[in-house]
Amino acid sequence: MKKKFTGELLSGHKQDAIEVPFDPSSVWQIEPQPLWRGRRGFRVTARIKDCTFESSIVPRQRNFYLLVDPEVVKSAGLVVGESFQVAVEPAP
Repeated sequence: MKKKFTGELLSGHKQDAIEVPFDPSSVWQIEPQPLWRGRRGFRVTARIKDCTFESSIVPRQRNFYLLVDPEVVKSAGLVVGESFQVAVEPAP
């Protein structure tokens, strides 16, 4: 069920994110789950470069975004505005 795509790291209000080019509900046949107060989304395991991490895909303005923690940005050497190969799958 792993999906791969290329996405640009975008600067976010609270944390950086990469736009996901598909609807996780349709592709994985799963429903969004509560993530924190007021936010639903999809818990995922993601890989960018050689860095594997747990995160979430959240809907915003009819699109979906993979949230990328500042620690992941730093450890993987990611730069806002650059594109990266991304692999995501639902978290176990």
